[in-house]
Amino acid sequence: REEGLVMRLELHKVKVRDVRWGDVTKLEGGVLYVDKTTAIKEVADEVFANVDLELARPGESIRIIPVKDCIEPRVKLSGGRDYFPGFLSPMQRAGSGATLVLDGAAVVTCGSIVAFQEGFIDMSGEGARYTPFSETNNVVLVVEPIEGLDKHKYEAALRIAGLKLATYLAKACMDSKADEVATFEKGTVAEEGAKFPDLLKILYVCMSIAQGLLHDTYVYGTDVKSSFPFLLHPNEVLDGAVVSGNCVSACDKNTTYHHVNNPVVCDLYARHGKDVNFLGVVISPESTVLAGKERSASMSAALGVELGADGVVITEEGYGNPDTDLCLTAKYFEQAGIKTVVISDEASGTDGK
Repeated sequence: REEGLVMRLELHKVKVRDVRWGDVTKLEGGVLYVDKTTAIKEVADEVFANVDLELARPGESIRIIPVKDCIEPRVKLSGGRDYFPGFLSPMQRAGSGATLVLDGAAVVTCGSIVAFQEGFIDMSGEGARYTPFSETNNVVLVVEPIEGLDKHKYEAALRIAGLKLATYLAKACMDSKADEVATFEKGTVAEEGAKFPDLLKILYVCMSIAQGLLHDTYVYGTDVKSSFPFLLHPNEVLDGAVVSGNCVSACDKNTTYHHVNNPVVCDLYARHGKDVNFLGVVISPESTVLAGKERSASMSAALGVELGADGVVITEEGYGNPDTDLCLTAKYFEQAGIKTVVISDEASGTDGK
């Protein structure tokens, strides 16, 4: 609900401790039962020659490969909406009302689209230490395209199928009682500034891949490749406005699951009104060309200036040429007198140099 200009989001989290096949899709005693036949019908598409589902639980001797995305099952509990506005539900602003979350479950989409630029998940052994999805109860969607299908169409169909499956699972469990309700409530930048005039104003810049097939990010169903940097309310990020289309580099992608559980957003929100005033989230597209990198970096800093930011946290997606975006963005913020912290991955080679 929205009262005045305050946006309030409630995440009703139901804990999933196991996943099994069942005659009916439901959540019972912490177990997510999946009706395989019905679930496959939910995601069927004329461009798929074959659709199958697999289950993968923590500790099992299973490797999931080639992974395209991981999605937390969610659905709106109010307003008659599905989820992921711009994709599965009509275009309307995310971030308010009540959302059911199947906490501890994930939909994992798999399909070989381009070469070997795919992620993998080990559910046990040494590899399990390096992925959070070794600890989730995974419903794995495995599809094969019809012969000769264009790779862009294949990627788009698989992405939509994953979102549909995640929403279907959550919708089937709407009667489940939440184990926890997490509430996120914040007004406009002007309102919060008036409430907390003495707190440091902190902005978060979420640099997002926008470079073509398997290197994309979607906001409200739209590819951000042609976008300027823009401001989102933190609730929008936590409620399905941002969807991943970045499937390259196993160690280095922000899945859709990561977006709705963005740890920078959650940490800044926890400090909002205490020692910081959390202004919001800027989605900054990472282009492949220098002019695009300059544009995103300079316009992100300009947003910071207009919002009166005292400090900014910047996260990078990808490595290699996106390191240029990161350095430029930090440079322009610092030149504008805004204190800057970067959170980056390291791609320093096996020798550490």
